[in-house]
Amino acid sequence: MWKAERMRTTPGARRARSPRRIIAAPLTALALAVALTACSGDDAGGGGGGGGGDEATAEDLLADAGDAFGETSGLQLALTTDDLPEGVTGLSAADGVVTSAPAFEGSITVVLAGNPVQVPVVAVDDVVYAQVPLTPGFQQVDPAQYGAPDPAQLLAADGGFVTLLDQTTDLEDSGEERNPDDPSQVLRTVAGTVPGSAVESVIPSAEGDFDASYGFEDGELRSADLTGVFYPDTDPMTYSLRFTDYGTEQDITAPAVP
Repeated sequence: MWKAERMRTTPGARRARSPRRIIAAPLTALALAVALTACSGDDAGGGGGGGGGDEATAEDLLADAGDAFGETSGLQLALTTDDLPEGVTGLSAADGVVTSAPAFEGSITVVLAGNPVQVPVVAVDDVVYAQVPLTPGFQQVDPAQYGAPDPAQLLAADGGFVTLLDQTTDLEDSGEERNPDDPSQVLRTVAGTVPGSAVESVIPSAEGDFDASYGFEDGELRSADLTGVFYPDTDPMTYSLRFTDYGTEQDITAPAVP
């Protein structure tokens, strides 16, 4: 390149170099160097265990999700099942906000004498309040009587979802799947086994081992399907949990009680 330049600038035909060309050359070289550096950086650090990328192991995913539970101010929780055993008084659905206070505000649906009953619930300061049908306003209740946990404790470091993840064994990375609740979302999935002592944080009467299937995105647990015996003397069934809106902030206070 430089030789060709000298040949074009022979005596008698020499011209002053354009300042624009003198500046453009080093700028072009600088842009090329930046682009090459960025590409090599992407190749070396893509994914990463901490962010839930392709290189993250199943253990990484569960550990990161446990950290996310411990660090979030709150999230939206939904629990459902389509196969609650016949004749069981138990939890068929729950939906609400659970915070790190700890506190919960939302509703649960329990099946009583074969009939589903949706009950508004507030849980704060280790007390659970519910608007029980045929009673005025909120009442203090023992959720275990309805086959439900204290929902405010589900983000607790001891006994909540963190314990569920910590005690999951026989991990198997199941690859990527589209979220059935949101097809635009791709989840890394992991299967494993959870002891009943850990699942009690979700359903107090759980017993035996449970099959678990987890879905993760961006270091957070998005879904959990748990299959096993949740109620005594019944066949195995599945509860599906969904976790959205990490970082939710909501001030939840105890309701007035008559």
